[in-house]
Amino acid sequence: MNWNKLLSAKRWGSPAVQNQHDDQETARSQFQRDYDRLIFSSPFRRLQNKTQVFPLPGSVFVHNRLTHTLEVASVGRSLGRIFYNQFKKDNPELDNEFPLISEVGNIVASACLAHDLGNPAFGHSGEAAISRYFTDGDGKSYQNDVTEEQWRDLISFEGNANAIRILTHPFKGKGHGAFALTYSTLAAIGKYPCAAIAGGVKGQLHRKKYGFFQAEQETYRTIAEELGIEKECDSPLIYKRHPLTFLVEAADDICYNIIDLEDAHRLKILSFNEVRDLLLPLCNDPNIDARFERENYDDDAKVSLMRAKAINTLIWECSNTFYRNQQLILDGMYNNSLTDDIPAQYIPAWKNIEKISIEKIYNSSSVIQKEVAGYKVMAGLLEEFVPALLHNNTHYYKKLVQLIPRQFHTENTDTYSKILSVLDFVSGMTDLYAVEMYSKIKGLSFPSLN
Repeated sequence: MNWNKLLSAKRWGSPAVQNQHDDQETARSQFQRDYDRLIFSSPFRRLQNKTQVFPLPGSVFVHNRLTHTLEVASVGRSLGRIFYNQFKKDNPELDNEFPLISEVGNIVASACLAHDLGNPAFGHSGEAAISRYFTDGDGKSYQNDVTEEQWRDLISFEGNANAIRILTHPFKGKGHGAFALTYSTLAAIGKYPCAAIAGGVKGQLHRKKYGFFQAEQETYRTIAEELGIEKECDSPLIYKRHPLTFLVEAADDICYNIIDLEDAHRLKILSFNEVRDLLLPLCNDPNIDARFERENYDDDAKVSLMRAKAINTLIWECSNTFYRNQQLILDGMYNNSLTDDIPAQYIPAWKNIEKISIEKIYNSSSVIQKEVAGYKVMAGLLEEFVPALLHNNTHYYKKLVQLIPRQFHTENTDTYSKILSVLDFVSGMTDLYAVEMYSKIKGLSFPSLN
């Protein structure tokens, strides 16, 4: 793979590549426009009411999907910019050789903004609830009505694939080009660039999960071929990752692991000393305790400073790892997350954070309660809306179908397309809207007349 092909300002839905010289005459590059389009979009705004890890609280602030995504984008921009500066230092003619290489930070930041757009309400438990409806619930009855490849999409619903669908699918009334993002931004989102039937392979990072539904398979093929992304297999369709995906993944991993500790401290799930012991080895600052004493920090401020320093350390180390392994990555031969290859001195601390997070954060009572509630709500919504849209043959079903916004209706008559239409509707709901809709259609609350 080659940077000159991998970095393209061609936009989805547009037949022509944007003129890069126009960027010199305007306030924004093409990739900064991607960033702005995402910031101002409805799916992005809805992230503010979607769970990150902890249930959305009342008086204590914790991260939601929106704040998490903004922080990931900030880290991603730094990762991309540091890589560019390293590359430029060793190759003064870099910008002449690869005219768009200076935009790497903007491409990564834009992809980071979009990386969670496809995640349903209630975090990863929402994905699991959708999948379980088809494996163990009423949805199992539709298996014979779809192909094997389509069935794999449904029984392992994947937010990564759903993000590609949201950004490229021509929803009714939303224009054929959808968001019309650049091909490079779209490709950088694809952590697992393979069909569902090829995913779930241990030991192969790009096939750990999957990255596009069958409905978007040709969409992804078009993007990959335009950018010269290496194809591994045509049937089932498998590609290597776009190199910048590694930076997007690293930004997400860094924020997810480090900032969850800060939230856990605020919620008193972890004590200050527990968080200190986890973060201090990553701070790379032997004088930090003296600074705490000198400037009279309280515990929250101490955690915030350690969080910032730990993130800074990881940004630099992941950027260095990306640069050192650049050729392997371009050759499609690199099979690790960047955080797996940080210097050995930081590995024990990083692994310990992952271990404690699983034990004490992701299995805390509030998180488990949220997950259980999410299962019930998401499954309940699918139990009502899927058969309603598929059959639409009773007065009750017709009323339910009227609740599905026009943009999610499809002209296709096959079972798979109709089910995807329901998943488009349900997966786009915020936590609060999903609970309210579930309560109303199940008769647990009565709609307001206001």
